[in-house]
Amino acid sequence: MQRQITRTHILLFAVFIIFLAIVYSYFRQGFTPLSFCKPCLPPEKDLLDLEGKLDKIEKENKSGRCQNGSWKIDEMIMDSGLKYAQPSTQTGRTDVNSVTNWNVPLVWEGTFDPVVIDAIYKKMDPRVAVVVFAVGKYTRFLKAFIETGEKYFLVGFKVTYYVHTDRENEVPKVPLGNGRKITVVSVPSANRWQDVVLGRMKWATVTIDKTIRKEADYLFMMDIDSVFYNRFGAESLSRLSAVLHRGYYKTTPRDSFPYERRPQSKAYIAAGEGDYYYTAAVWGGYLEDMYKLVKYCYEMSEEDAKNKIEAVWQEESHLNKYLLHNKPTKVLSPEYLWSDYDKVSPDIKVVRISQLVKNYAEVRPNGGN
Repeated sequence: MQRQITRTHILLFAVFIIFLAIVYSYFRQGFTPLSFCKPCLPPEKDLLDLEGKLDKIEKENKSGRCQNGSWKIDEMIMDSGLKYAQPSTQTGRTDVNSVTNWNVPLVWEGTFDPVVIDAIYKKMDPRVAVVVFAVGKYTRFLKAFIETGEKYFLVGFKVTYYVHTDRENEVPKVPLGNGRKITVVSVPSANRWQDVVLGRMKWATVTIDKTIRKEADYLFMMDIDSVFYNRFGAESLSRLSAVLHRGYYKTTPRDSFPYERRPQSKAYIAAGEGDYYYTAAVWGGYLEDMYKLVKYCYEMSEEDAKNKIEAVWQEESHLNKYLLHNKPTKVLSPEYLWSDYDKVSPDIKVVRISQLVKNYAEVRPNGGN
């Protein structure tokens, strides 16, 4: 029997439709509309712009420089077709140790291939800052340092020499390679060479804050009274690289290292502690890691001054204290800072940079005392 549609049915149906309309109007923002049309595409120009931006991001990532501007050693990528000697697992340096007991490289000649190292690191394209101090008569060492640096130091990389001096007019004009420059930073004169040494940490901290942070990814602290004799390359780069002091790297027991032994100093290292003795004449690392270390040396020196004590070897003592508890990620052999005063040891196959012979009584403001 066929049912009749009454007015009640019609009324209920109308109420249902109105209810659906109200629900739809309230929730329609969350509905995904159905469409049987082809998806709309942005104009060709927008697509090209997007591709360009993606390419730029990819290049930045490949270079190791993150979007926030902090450069890091990234993937070890090398282009195909590069010719280099086949590495061996059976031959190499046997006269020296090439790894620390915390399992990071200890770099000597013969432990790396410069062709491979340069091919990898040049793709990362770091901007390197070299901070030097030429106060008083030490300006006489600038020319040889920069000229030999242009010949041997990170050749083919972007490098800026930040020359801190009280004699700006004595900074020499030296021909520089592509992507390399000199920035002069004025600092006060000093009456004691110890004050020059201690002041380095203060003024380096200030320069990093004001200038270097915007211009560099990696930083080396170096002594200006040195010259480069051979390649000093990308094999030296790591998050924090320290150089073994030439005078204490062989068989010197740790208790004979010239650490600060007075407990009153912030640089104090107790007997029975220590790994190596590092020089403060060459050290380097990622910009922010170096900033942290440089600032630490400055602040600890200031704390010592308040307590009327000066660490036995100024910032070098504080550097060694810091590196005892914050291990370097690469240790460089004394090839990376020798001295012209000393006969070259047989295990030093290459002297890369060396401190010059000089008359301390003549060049230092307080006669070398």
